[in-house]
Amino acid sequence: MTRLKITAGGFDFIAETHPDAPLTVAAFLSLLPYRQKLIHVRWSGEGCWVPLGEFRLENDGVPVGFENHTSHPSVGDILFYPGGYSETELIMAYGACSFASKMGQLAGNHFLTIVEGKENIRKLGTKVLWEGAQDVVFELA
Repeated sequence: MTRLKITAGGFDFIAETHPDAPLTVAAFLSLLPYRQKLIHVRWSGEGCWVPLGEFRLENDGVPVGFENHTSHPSVGDILFYPGGYSETELIMAYGACSFASKMGQLAGNHFLTIVEGKENIRKLGTKVLWEGAQDVVFELA
C-alpha cells in the first residue's frame, strides 16, 4: 500500500491505496502531485467530488476501466468513475452516500481510503457545501 497526503479546505488527511484497484492506483499515482477543485455532490448525498469531464485516466496508454467498483462508499472512501453514463470523476464520501448522477446509479473504483484525519471529513464536506469549491491536492505522504 502507498500512503497519500490529501490537503483540502484547510484539512490534512492520509489515505492508503486499495490493493483491489491496482490499475486505478498505478494510473493515479502517475499524476501526483494532483491538484483540482473539490465541490459538493449533486445527486449522491453526503460527498464531495472532482468533476473531470471527458478526462481518461490511463495506465500505460490503456484507459482504466472498472475494478473494485461500488455504488456505496463508506466515510473516507474515494472512488474513481472512469466515465460512460456520466462524466469522469472522483468522489469522496463524508457521510451517507449512494453514488449516482442524473442518469441514475453509478459505480466507481474504490482506490483510496482515508485512514488518518477521518474526524475532519464531515467538517470538510460541510465546508464545501456551505462555502463552495475548495482546492484539493493529492501527493505522496
